[in-house]
Amino acid sequence: MRFFSAAALSVCLALSAPAHSSLLPKPQQVTYGEGSLQLRDLQITMPEGSATEDRFAASRLAEEILKRTGISIPLVATISSAKAITFLRSGGIEALSQPGETTGPDSREAYRLTVNQEGVTLDSRTSTGLFYGAETLAQLAEASDDGGVLPFVDIRDWPTTAYRGTMIDMSEGPLATEEEVLRQLDFIARWKGNQYYFYNEDSIELTGYSLLNPQAQFSKAQIRRIIAYARERHIDVIPCLELYGHQHDLFRIEKYSSLADFAHGGEFDPANPKVQEILADWTNQYLELFPSSFVHIGFDETWEIARAAKVKGSGFTPARLFLTQLDAVAERFIAHGKFVLAWGDIVVKFPGIAAQIPANVAIVPWWYEPDPDPLYTKWLAPLIANQVPVFVASGVNMWSEMTPDFAKSFRNIDTFLAAGRKASALGLINTVWTDNQEGLRRMAWPGIAYGAVAAWQSTPIATDVFFDEYARDFYPATCASEMAAGLQALSLAESLAQRIWGVEDMDAQWSSPFEAKRVAGLRKHREDLRNLRLNAEEAQARFLAAETADASVGTFLFGSRVLDYAGMRSLYALEIGDLWAKQQRANGADSEVWDLLSSSFSRTHGRVGDLMDSLSLLIPDYRANWLAEYTPYRLEPALLRWSMEDHYWWRAQAGFDEFHESYRKGTALPPLQVLIGRYRR
Repeated sequence: MRFFSAAALSVCLALSAPAHSSLLPKPQQVTYGEGSLQLRDLQITMPEGSATEDRFAASRLAEEILKRTGISIPLVATISSAKAITFLRSGGIEALSQPGETTGPDSREAYRLTVNQEGVTLDSRTSTGLFYGAETLAQLAEASDDGGVLPFVDIRDWPTTAYRGTMIDMSEGPLATEEEVLRQLDFIARWKGNQYYFYNEDSIELTGYSLLNPQAQFSKAQIRRIIAYARERHIDVIPCLELYGHQHDLFRIEKYSSLADFAHGGEFDPANPKVQEILADWTNQYLELFPSSFVHIGFDETWEIARAAKVKGSGFTPARLFLTQLDAVAERFIAHGKFVLAWGDIVVKFPGIAAQIPANVAIVPWWYEPDPDPLYTKWLAPLIANQVPVFVASGVNMWSEMTPDFAKSFRNIDTFLAAGRKASALGLINTVWTDNQEGLRRMAWPGIAYGAVAAWQSTPIATDVFFDEYARDFYPATCASEMAAGLQALSLAESLAQRIWGVEDMDAQWSSPFEAKRVAGLRKHREDLRNLRLNAEEAQARFLAAETADASVGTFLFGSRVLDYAGMRSLYALEIGDLWAKQQRANGADSEVWDLLSSSFSRTHGRVGDLMDSLSLLIPDYRANWLAEYTPYRLEPALLRWSMEDHYWWRAQAGFDEFHESYRKGTALPPLQVLIGRYRR
């Protein structure tokens, strides 16, 4: 990986600039004509009595065109002398995806869009198709000297994948605010996603369980508002539950601890009749709350299952325990007409389960590493062999990284989606996990968009120009090129961080950079560290230059500063270590080196002072970005790591000063890590 200069990035972006506005997803058929239509000459005709869903699509179209071009297009009931944007619907509303969905030019989500000298016609069988056509029409709007135009074009479009889901983790990390969930839904709708998997372990209010995460839940009223908001945007909110494992939040309450396989553990005991009573109650409450025809019941990472089978004795196997619980839970939902999904990792671990999956249950194999098996054979083969319905689950890699690893995420989405299509997978679920409890989800937005776009269009995404096309569509024209260049530089910086620290670079960058083993590794990556900082600085400069009020920009700016800080602390540690080693060889007799070391630990214009100055800005910035999208839940533990980092450098500075004051020239110097680590005052 090498550093790309600002000039080089600008050239790349200029060369990739399209003749017309970028369309993401790319429609199945697009034919541009000669000429264009003036936006200021248009009106949207929406007769009295038009369906609420159609009026919403028209209003959203007008708002987006106003935002993009400054041109206000009125909604009128009857055609006047102005040219019209006409919505034509030949069938019903069909607002949300249902089991058995199909794709193709006659499908529920298909539309035709025509722009010519006579006006604009948007035609679909359903309200959903009109909504997606309106999204594309908004993308077509091009700014011009006299306000804005729509190019003459004929578009026929439909999705390649029927179910295009995004899963947001609401339990293992920070808890999003209701407003942030609505913002996510708006964003997903823009890219024609149609399912939102609300991942919940115990973060949704359930009547009768007042002790269960009382400060870290969405109320039922909030969930209902979220569902209604999503339906307007033709997104189905699907409960993504955990009804076998991942239930420690319940079992840590003493009243419920005996329901686990092991006291205060993480998995239900399927043989305990009280478990079935609770699950029956929960099922009824979830059925009442979520109208979706789909439900995801979880069942992943049941790590205790093998040990539980041994404890129960002869006749119990992990597969039997798993299937006992799966059958019981799935049947409760199937009896109410729901199509059930469950994670696939335990099915892969115990392949015999695949042959016994209940009818009306789809398995969701998840894997987030595109290499070394881009065909995902391990995950798909047992399911294909047993003709089990499949959804594939990719991931925006950000659960152990400082910022999302977009390069890996894009490859994962592309390869798993391709493998899934060969396996006749029903859909894609693009996951956003926050296991580390520190990540800012807004940084995942380009990865969320990539998943929805890839699942809709039939041609592969051109990853080399994706940030350019994404920025041109999502950000104002005045700052799109800056945002594209910033995202590209940020992605390069994270790739370099992966090269230096490995896939769990978030945790690695908190470790002491003076440990002998870590120093040996960092020495091999001096140039990578330098290029990491150069790309992170490039990203910062681009984001600072992008004058836009969009909610995601501040988060990306923070991410680029974190990467810069990580590179700085490691480079500084190597430089300080080199000086210390030189002084050790001189038995402490080199006064010039002492001066250099003293200045390195100085609070004013020294290396350690630089790090503490950076932290003084990063810590409040992190808090502000957190509270912009999350509730305060889990904020303090996250901030504690930042405080400990600040304290670490304060101790390093104080430790050096104390040692230097009492040091006698000519005596042996201790290892630097020992010196820094011993200070406890």
